[in-house]
Order: sequence, then C-alpha cells, then structure tokens
Amino acid sequence: MSPSDPFQSQAASTSEGSPRSEQPSPSATLTREYALAVQSTSYNEIWSKIHVPQRDEDEDEDEQDQQRLVLAQVLQPNRECVEEALGHVESNTLTRLVSDYFRHSEDATHLCLLLHRSVYRARALYAPLQQLLDVLDSLESISLNQSQCSRALDIFLQFDRHDNPFPSPDSHNFFDSRRRFSDLKSQLDRRLHISRSKIRHIRRATTASAICLIGTAVGMVAVAAAVTAHALAAFVVAGPLCSSSCCSRMTSKEVAHVTQLDAAAKGTCVLKEDLATIDSLARRLHTEVEGHKDLIRLGLERGAQDKHPIQEVLKQLRKSLPNLLHLVNELDQHICLCFNTVNRARSLLLQHIYTPCNVETHTDQT
Repeated sequence: MSPSDPFQSQAASTSEGSPRSEQPSPSATLTREYALAVQSTSYNEIWSKIHVPQRDEDEDEDEQDQQRLVLAQVLQPNRECVEEALGHVESNTLTRLVSDYFRHSEDATHLCLLLHRSVYRARALYAPLQQLLDVLDSLESISLNQSQCSRALDIFLQFDRHDNPFPSPDSHNFFDSRRRFSDLKSQLDRRLHISRSKIRHIRRATTASAICLIGTAVGMVAVAAAVTAHALAAFVVAGPLCSSSCCSRMTSKEVAHVTQLDAAAKGTCVLKEDLATIDSLARRLHTEVEGHKDLIRLGLERGAQDKHPIQEVLKQLRKSLPNLLHLVNELDQHICLCFNTVNRARSLLLQHIYTPCNVETHTDQT
C-alpha cells in the first residue's frame, strides 16, 4: 500500500476546485497539509523503516531486539546524539526541561512502535475473514453450502481464540504519555514567560540607562567651561558603551533561551495532539474488534446446527469490515506521521542547543 495514495486525489480536488479569490476552509487546509506530509521524503523514509517483515510472536526476545533496532533507526536524532549535545551545556532549569522533552518524545515513539505491532496483528487477524468474504462475493449463490459453513466456522473459531490486538482503553498508556507532555508544556510556558519578561526588562533598562546618560551629558554642558571638551566626550561615550555591551550579552542569552524553549513547547504541543489522535483511533479499533468478537461468538454458538446465523454474521461483517480496515490504515499513517513530527521537533531543538553561541551562554544556574 502506498502511504500517499489515499490523499493525492483529495489534495488535487481541493486545489483545483477552490477559487483563487476565496480563502480555503480550515478543513481544506488541514487536508492539504496532511496530503503534503504523507508525500514528503522523510515520511516515506520512515514508512519504509517501520514496514518490515514481522517475526513470529513466540520469539519474544527477538521481537524485543527488533523493536529496539527499529527505534534506533526511526528516532532521529537518536539518544546518543542528544546526550552528546546536552553534555556540552551545563545543567540548569532550561536544559533539564529540554532533556525531559527528548526523553518523553523517545518514550512516545517506543509506545507508537508497540501500537504499530498491533496494526500488523489486526491485519493478520482479519485476513482470513476478508479472504472468505471475497470468495463468497465472487459466487453467484446467495446461500452457503455445508462446506462453506464449515470453513466459516473454522475461521470464526480462529478469530475468537486470538486476543484483541489493540490495547484496552483501561491501559492508560497514551493517557499517561499525553499527561506528561501536558505537564511539560505548562513548565515550558512558565519558563518562556519568565525569559520573555527578562528580555523586556533588560531592553527597558537599556533604554532608560541611555536616556539617563544623555540627560547627564546635557547637564554637564552647563559646567563645560570647567571641564575640557575631551574629558566630557570620554564620559558621554564610555558610559553608554559599557552599559550597552553588558545588556546586549544578557539579552542574547535570554533570546537563546526563548528560542530553545519555544522550539520545545511547539514540539510538545504538536506531539500531544498527534498522540491524542492515535489514542482515539486505537480506542475505536479496540471497540470495533470487541464488537466483531461478540458477533462471531454468536455465530459459533448458533451456527453448529443452523447456517442462517452464519450467513447473518457474514452479512454484518461485510458491512463493517471496510470501515475497520480503513481505521487500521489511518492509524498506520498517523503513527508514521507522529514519528515524522517527533524527528522534526527533535532536530530543530538540537540545532538550537548544539551551537557555539548556545554552548557559551547556557552556563547559568537558574
């Protein structure tokens, strides 16, 4: 399946059908952004890395090793790069907040990789049912014969024996991850407010200092006869230069702080929204699978002696299965988009940290 196919036609129809004089609606803008995202090179690179042949579920240790390997390939910049960058700056409130973002984003990526395993399991679980329905749809006869009923019962039995591939909403995995990002976002916003306030105070103080010095210089003109012109000029120039240089260094440091905090805050906000979407899809899919399990158990209980319950179960599955498979594909794409979001935010944040300017100025203890 091509990750971009479902959205290419939507993007084309949106751009061609809207008059240039009209502003696109928010939904159309989101559709276009979504379409562009799934067609990006970075998205498709991640897609190819996470869609690899899966090992047998019995090989738990090999599966864990495979998960760690995929995480190392998908997560960029990886943990080693982040630790190296943070090792060049002295620990303070800012760097601890940034470090928290890197750690939480890595945890979220690992959580999404585990959920991506559920996508594979769901497709494997529903493949026999889909194949059976395809065969029955190709037949002219509406009524099932005994062989077809037996085949349906075997598939129902295998389906019933497997657990729901999607985590129960009671597991709170994504809820806990979203809560951590919410807490982190609040801390980042508070620190942003403090840094921006410092910048405003420094700039106001710089302006007030300059005005004061100018006033002092004007006042000194009245006694200029007692002071040489050269000494007066030195007084007027030296004062502002000293004050301006000091304030400039302080402002540059706070601006660097704000840049890092803002990058982390934006990345946190977007990632929290991505996780909310993924969590919602996973919950819906868990509910859908549970509904199918109840339906299939009904067919197993009543279908041993009568083929009509089996036909009714197949009829209901034929109606609901396309929607479930669509949700599975949508979840698959949103997981890949989430990885892309994480990597983009981590790369941007690392660039703001790992520069000579930032390394020099982030040495204060706040």
